[in-house]
Amino acid sequence: MQCEIITIGDEILIGQVVDTNSAWMARSLNEVGVKVARITSVQDEAIEIKNALDNAFKNYELVLMTGGLGPTRDDITKKVLCEYFKTVMVINEDVLSDVRKYVSTFNELNRKQAEVPQACNVIRNMHGTAPGMWFDDDNKVLVSMPGVPSEMEMMMKESVLPKIKQHFTLPFIIHKNIVVQGIAESELAIKLDAFENELPLTIKLAYLPSPGHIRLRLSFCGSEQESLIKIADELSNKLALLVKDYFCGNEDIPIEQIVGNMLASKGLSLSTAESCTGGNIAHMITSVEGSSAYFKGSVVAYANEVKIHILDVPEAILLNNGAVSKETVEIMASNVRKKFKSDYAISVSGIAGPGGGTDKKPVGTVWIAIASPEKTISTHFLFGNNRERNIIRASITALNMLRKVLMGID
Repeated sequence: MQCEIITIGDEILIGQVVDTNSAWMARSLNEVGVKVARITSVQDEAIEIKNALDNAFKNYELVLMTGGLGPTRDDITKKVLCEYFKTVMVINEDVLSDVRKYVSTFNELNRKQAEVPQACNVIRNMHGTAPGMWFDDDNKVLVSMPGVPSEMEMMMKESVLPKIKQHFTLPFIIHKNIVVQGIAESELAIKLDAFENELPLTIKLAYLPSPGHIRLRLSFCGSEQESLIKIADELSNKLALLVKDYFCGNEDIPIEQIVGNMLASKGLSLSTAESCTGGNIAHMITSVEGSSAYFKGSVVAYANEVKIHILDVPEAILLNNGAVSKETVEIMASNVRKKFKSDYAISVSGIAGPGGGTDKKPVGTVWIAIASPEKTISTHFLFGNNRERNIIRASITALNMLRKVLMGID
């Protein structure tokens, strides 16, 4: 089943507010078997709202709308819906009671929030003053909810999603995610061409690239849950084998969490020495709950003086080979591991850009090293000319290198 989401508000269209509601709603709807086919944003104008509803109901049985339900003059959604469904406004006593309990000072504007179109089924808002509304007209359903994200989310969880599941016959939808790292999207598509050609039309494979990794999403839709789960497991396992050399994780678990789980389970520790990433790897690691069990600390050796005086990189190495070199990162990794007495260490040095590149070492040149109790290894990368992307890609790549070392993968 497909539906449309309509968001109302000039603040969305001028870029003052980011529409996070649609993304949250789309994920939640997908989990219960409803696919969002289209998302539309419109002004706080009656004609725009009515036109959006006309267009939506031409194609879909279910439309969800957020925004424009506040007490101020620019909140016109209730009035427009009242006209659209050819009904009248009435006071709902339950909503009136809810509003009185919620506000400390009750006034006429608060009273107006208890007015709802007579034709709707009221969805009570236990986390705010604006009620939701469910309209069922000629087998077409519109659900109107507040634009405040916390209020909309609770209304969806507590009332709207259960009501949708009860009202419509919905299929089962399953997504299987596999994250790969270290291969270009075009190369990956060639590698998986035969696999994609063999997929039934009801199963979709999506490529979702991000800086540093690609998420492969297999989507399954059907009426029989058990058989769907079996097929999903079989095909996702087959896909994982096809990309095993680049496999980074399942279900889109962040690489920092994957590595953290591995370190914690083995009782191992980690430290980092970062130059071009400026502490981003340490930030990623410590964003994971419980990382204090395995992360010792980091040296952000951005300047050469820090590399020399804190990490004991010989000045001659920097003069002869440069800060961005195999020799430098290997010494950085080995020495930070010793200083922090950690089992493993990551070091990174590179030219993030946009300046600083040369013919021999262009912008995007990065060296990454991993030091272990047995040895220190390093790899050279050339990421590109975008500073922010280079920092992200270097950080993810470094963590994935450590993951491979922990797994014994060369």
